Amino acid sequence: MVFLGSRSRLRTAVIAAAVGAGVLTAATPAAAAPAAGTRAYLVITAPGDTAGAKTAVGSNDGTVWTSYDAIGVIVAHSGAADFASRMRAVSGVQKVGATRTSDVPTEAANPPVPTAPSQAAPATTEPLRTDMTQIGADKAWAVNQGSATVTVGVLDTGVDDLHDDLKANFDSANSASCAYGKLDTRAGSWRDTDTHGTHVAGTIAAAKNGRGMVGVAPGVKIASVRIAEKPSGLFFPENTICAMVFSGDRGFEVTNNSYYTDPWLFNCPDNADQDAILEGVKRAVAYAEGKGVLNVAAAGNENYNLASKTRDSTSPNDSTAVQRNVTNVCLSVPTEVSGVVSVASITSTNGKSSFSNYGTEKIHVAAPGDSVYSTVPGGRYGSKSGTSMASPHVAGVAALLKSANPTATPAQLRGLLATQADDLSCTDSRCSGTTAKNNFFGEGRVDALAAVDTGTPPGKSFENTADVAIPDAGAAVTSPITVSGVTGNAPATLKVDVNIVHTYRGDLVIDLIAPDGTAYRLKASNGDSADNVVETYTVNASSEVANGTWKLQVQDVARVDTGHINSWKLTF
Repeated sequence: MVFLGSRSRLRTAVIAAAVGAGVLTAATPAAAAPAAGTRAYLVITAPGDTAGAKTAVGSNDGTVWTSYDAIGVIVAHSGAADFASRMRAVSGVQKVGATRTSDVPTEAANPPVPTAPSQAAPATTEPLRTDMTQIGADKAWAVNQGSATVTVGVLDTGVDDLHDDLKANFDSANSASCAYGKLDTRAGSWRDTDTHGTHVAGTIAAAKNGRGMVGVAPGVKIASVRIAEKPSGLFFPENTICAMVFSGDRGFEVTNNSYYTDPWLFNCPDNADQDAILEGVKRAVAYAEGKGVLNVAAAGNENYNLASKTRDSTSPNDSTAVQRNVTNVCLSVPTEVSGVVSVASITSTNGKSSFSNYGTEKIHVAAPGDSVYSTVPGGRYGSKSGTSMASPHVAGVAALLKSANPTATPAQLRGLLATQADDLSCTDSRCSGTTAKNNFFGEGRVDALAAVDTGTPPGKSFENTADVAIPDAGAAVTSPITVSGVTGNAPATLKVDVNIVHTYRGDLVIDLIAPDGTAYRLKASNGDSADNVVETYTVNASSEVANGTWKLQVQDVARVDTGHINSWKLTF
């Protein structure tokens, strides 16, 4: 099954005390059910200048549902067909737009708290998953599993906070619901109303506890901000705005957004309603980033070239879809909003997933999204496919980056994700660009090991200068070096300086032996009749723990000539 928020509807996707200070007030839902015909609107003003517009909402047959004064966004409800046109004429109002083409659901008045699911018996094994080895997460865990001071907000259908693999890392104090466009901090409001958000959460930070599966960053915290409504399962603009502002105010380091904002696949600025949606979501995303949040989003599952938009036949998805022409100024939000890291999906063999969207300068990085195994509600597990599943891999790597670089800004984290990504070459005629950067994979596949491999200060060396005789046509001999005080694994560019005195170097076979006994061939025997081996070899030893006893192993495999190991050195 392919998931991606609302694409199928899923991309498988304090404004507190002082309004005006940019802090969210926690809702205590208990209002009269909205009358038939009630619609939701965004009313956009200059930031910090919402007072007059709020008054005008009431005098134009509307009610203020909630507001985000710091970014100049009011959410209003009205049953008047001409509400938007009347409000657009109000002084100080910049944009007004309906957020949906359907009525505000009755559940908005008093949203039910999702039921806590009964839990299955905990798993008894924790097999290593292919998607984790593909991005080097298994190697990263040996270095840094992520800091508990880093929180990733899962903006989705909710999260099962009682799941055996999630409960240790779940932050209920910073979890809430933004479904129906108003903050709800009641206990359990954040719980999953589907399975999608729990699956996403597991990929990011399921615990490394010997049970079930392991997330990319098993040491970080997860907070759930539910934005999917029930029963529709849709993610409307006011919900996204609420969640982004909440994420900024609660100080999340990263958010994952595996959805697109309903009801429009693409929001076009020449449509007044969609123009207001674009502006409101852009402001909320910018607000979150201004508070230090890196936002990561799924690119979408339509196998669509986002850099060459022409048609949309799926919108609006909350009423009756119509076929319409679209252009590149029409954007999918939040994935195409400035500053958001847009993620494409790849297969286990590093090809583009058949469903994954693509586009020059639209895709930033890629990650595994086919048949990803992760947590689902009730203590269970399951596999899902979609850019929804790729995005949380990137959010997890971003959390590792923030753990290793706690002062890094969102812009710096974006840069590190790009520069550390592993290049993937084009394999399809639709793919354009270079191996270093193309329209299928952007900068490439994210690298979890690189995210935490802050390494040892460059050039730190260990040397053995003791002579070791090499018997003529005899058994292999070794010279040891004990390495200590090096963080994590050895680098992919471990330097091995070898100085061997010998009268016929072609007789020699030379290996580097890692602490775990793995042999790395440095030199094979050959017909080279010259004297001595004075050479620097580069070894990809990134799978080896650095600390321990390394050995240079040398064997003379032919008769007549002799020599000795003069010295050798490891440089990390």
